[in-house]
Amino acid sequence: MANRQSLKELQERLAQRLSAARAEAATASWLAVEAGGQRYLFPLVQAGEIFPWGGVRPVPYTKPWYLGVAALRGGLQGVVDLALLVKGGARSGPAAERVTSESRLVSLHGALGINAVLLIDRLLGLRQPSGFAAVADPEDDAPAYVTRVLTDSQGLAWSELDLQALASDPEFLSIAT
Repeated sequence: MANRQSLKELQERLAQRLSAARAEAATASWLAVEAGGQRYLFPLVQAGEIFPWGGVRPVPYTKPWYLGVAALRGGLQGVVDLALLVKGGARSGPAAERVTSESRLVSLHGALGINAVLLIDRLLGLRQPSGFAAVADPEDDAPAYVTRVLTDSQGLAWSELDLQALASDPEFLSIAT
C-alpha cells in the first residue's frame, strides 16, 4: 500500500514539474543578441548552439558578410557576419579585429538544413513576449527575414529575425561574389 502511495506522489510531482517546464518554455520565446549596434531576436525554436569565436578560416571570392568556415562539433559551418548581412555593408576590416571576448557564433537549428553560424557581438539573454510594449512592421528596405520590430518597456527597438526565412533567402544562399 505504501508503494502505491509513493508512486502516486511521484507521478503528481512529475506532472507538476512538467507543467512548470512547459510554462517556462512558453514564456522565453527569443534569444536576444546584439550585432553591429542593433538588437535582434532569434526564435528559440530556430536557433541552435552558441559557440565562442575562434578558428575561422577565410574563403576567397565570397561576399563581404561571409567570413569563412569554422570546424564546430566535428563539422564545417559557414560563418556569417550578421551585422553585415542585414545591413548589406562592405567589410570594414578583418572580422578578427572587431571580435571581443563577448562575441559568439550562434548556429541555425539543425532542422533548417543549413550548416551556418551567425557572428554576433554579444548575447543579451532570453526575452519573452510580455517584455515588449509595441509591435511594428520593419522598414521598407529591411530584408524579408526581418519580420517585425518590437519595442520593449525601455523604448528600445528589437528586430525579430525569422531564421527559417533566412535559411531559404536567395542572397543568404549565394555566397560567391
